[in-house]
Amino acid sequence: QVQLQESGPGLVKPSQTLSLTCTVSGGSITSNNFYLTWIRQPPGKGLQWIGYIDYSGSTRYNPSFQSRSSISRDTSKNQFTLQLSSVTPEDTAVYYCARADNGLVGFIPPRRAWGQGTQVTVSS
Repeated sequence: QVQLQESGPGLVKPSQTLSLTCTVSGGSITSNNFYLTWIRQPPGKGLQWIGYIDYSGSTRYNPSFQSRSSISRDTSKNQFTLQLSSVTPEDTAVYYCARADNGLVGFIPPRRAWGQGTQVTVSS
């Protein structure tokens, strides 16, 4: 069974770059139909799909984040990373990594396919 675990700083200052890593176990990130996805949930708001990197290394992004987001991977470590630049307090959220099994833009997989989530607060 594929498991995912987020890691990264819990506090980021405004205008800085948020960087989160997701470590995947139980399956290779280069396996077919691995769409490694980042999702977030700001306080009091719904889920927001940020983007994904697929098994071939191709990426897709939510247009709302595209100009300042970047998803990459390290196949040797079976990890993928989210970088979100120029953060503001509105980027405060619980960030989740997840594994989807299709490449539909905006698709949020079932909860069982997510990591446990990590709280990121943007504050000076």
